Order: sequence, then structure tokens, then C-alpha cells
Amino acid sequence: MAGSIAARLRPALLAGLLLVAGAARAQTLNVEIDRSARIGLTGSAASVIVGNPAIADVTVVDANTLFVTGKGYGVTEVVAVDGVGRTIFQGEIVVTGGSTGSVRVWRGAQATEMACAASCAPSIRNIAGPASASASTAASPIP
Repeated sequence: MAGSIAARLRPALLAGLLLVAGAARAQTLNVEIDRSARIGLTGSAASVIVGNPAIADVTVVDANTLFVTGKGYGVTEVVAVDGVGRTIFQGEIVVTGGSTGSVRVWRGAQATEMACAASCAPSIRNIAGPASASASTAASPIP
């Protein structure tokens, strides 16, 4: 009798394992720099791991909702695991520059990121560093 119960439970167990494996399918998410994207999880996350925090940051809103913010150009990975260590989300995060609203100004080897709307101003994200940020805001003409 015990063998017949196990035989009847085996298909249900396999289906459950396939469902969990499908929920953790690798995904790719494109996020523009300084923008956010929502990730809805299929289960409750106990831990969230970011491969390279200089490229993307994750804010945990609740156990089932994450927001990924693009911080730097590049590719990284985000993994969310449940309370027993099973992967419930694994995704490649691709952070791009976006299509509008910024320009990079080069003066020799130094670059300054400019945020543009009606006019352009140095961005908080200054590639050349804080010391050259004040120099780049001076009224010197761009060569």
C-alpha cells in the first residue's frame, strides 16, 4: 500500500519541482542609467544578491517586489533566494545610457557627464571625479 501511495505522489512531486525550477528561470532586464524597473517575484525572497553594486542597486519593497536601479553602465546579475536557499529569481541586468537626456563632454582625457533638458548642466554622475566637476562648471569654452 505504501508503494502505491508513493507511486501516486511521484507525478505531483515532479510537477512541483518543475514549477519551482521554471520560476527561477534566468531572465534579462534592460534598465537605463538612473532609472528603475520593477521585478515581481513568484515567491517570498529572504535574500537578494547583486553581482556588481556599482552597476545596479536593488531595493526590496516587500518579499515579492524588487526595484532595480541602474547606477553604472554595464552588465551584472541579481539573484533572489527564498528562506531555504532556493533560487526564485536570477536575472542578468543590462544598464544602458538611454536614448535621450544626457551627453558626455570630453576635455582631453577628462569626461563630464551632462544632464540635458532645455539646457545642459553637469550631472551628479561626473566621470572625471569631484575635483574636475567644479572645474568643468567654470565658464571656460569647450575646445
